[in-house]
Amino acid sequence: MSSTVIPSATTPAAPVTTADRWYPLRRSTEAVLAPAIALIVAAALFSAFLLFLGASPLDFIALVWRGAFGTWFSIQNTVERAAPLLLTALCVALPGQLGLVIIGGEAAVVLGGLAATVAALPLVNTSPVIVWTAMAGAGTAMGAVWIGLSGWLRAKLNVNEVIASLVLSYIGLALFNHLVEGVLRDPASLNKPSTYGIGDKNMLDTVPWLGLHPGLPVGILACILCWVLIYRTSIGFASRVTGGNVRAAQLQGLPVTKLIMLACAIGGGCAGLAGAIQVAAEYGRANASLNAGYGYTGILIAFLARFNPLVVMPMALLLGGLGAADGLLQRRLDLPDATIQVLQGLIFVAILTSDTLYGRFRWFQPRGNG
Repeated sequence: MSSTVIPSATTPAAPVTTADRWYPLRRSTEAVLAPAIALIVAAALFSAFLLFLGASPLDFIALVWRGAFGTWFSIQNTVERAAPLLLTALCVALPGQLGLVIIGGEAAVVLGGLAATVAALPLVNTSPVIVWTAMAGAGTAMGAVWIGLSGWLRAKLNVNEVIASLVLSYIGLALFNHLVEGVLRDPASLNKPSTYGIGDKNMLDTVPWLGLHPGLPVGILACILCWVLIYRTSIGFASRVTGGNVRAAQLQGLPVTKLIMLACAIGGGCAGLAGAIQVAAEYGRANASLNAGYGYTGILIAFLARFNPLVVMPMALLLGGLGAADGLLQRRLDLPDATIQVLQGLIFVAILTSDTLYGRFRWFQPRGNG
């Protein structure tokens, strides 16, 4: 059996490595061109949208640069918005390596933040290090369980992961609201229902000497570790084989079920950790501020990065910068507050369209003859 299966899975590699030596370069070129052209198309469509509103696309670009990267304060604001996006994008990127589309990261963020708060409250009078450790562990575990459940449904019951993660996201957000506005609510939080606070002494400080969001180094480290996992380990290789052809991976004896559940759990753990960091660095308690769309924006970033954890970093800064410049754009160009969402939507549609065309052009395909 193995003598017939393994050669069939490896035969396409022969002409690529011998006769078609330029195929890896063409494939890398396509991987770069696909999102780049998608961004250009989205920019052209959005420029037409701005002109329809009577605004100048050039003024828009200048204000985005100024609001996102023009000053140190702008950079700090951009990083503050990008830090959780680094982790929520990994929630999509890791399962994406196996061909899965997980869109429930928003629930993992809010439930991770809630779990981190609950874990911290009994420890508020101990050392901040103990509090942070408990928060990181609880947030990560909660996110891993919640997104891991989508992986389990896909692997064990063959439930579509898009539907499963979407339904679980709605359930998670409803559960979060029920708990924060119910049994875990601080009676003193009148206008905005919240849990009890973790205390000022247990809040995370900014990065020393830079004043940047403390989630930035955590997110960068997570992206690097996930890249190593995917591209430098046997688990990552098996995951990419599974993403290329699930049937071939099963025939070769790869543990597809375990790989799916592991990828979803690690990705969900990253999103849950993002929620924990937001509580410890920004809010000091769990409330509706956690439901800020980090999980949904992470989907766009992961697709822009083509599920590559290293490319997630610049894409998160790009989307974080757009969010940081939102207020300036509204004041200077008198644009609606949903303008940035329109741009993100156009980018997402363009990226999805480019994905449907990926690998279809003859020049990028492997050639049997040199």
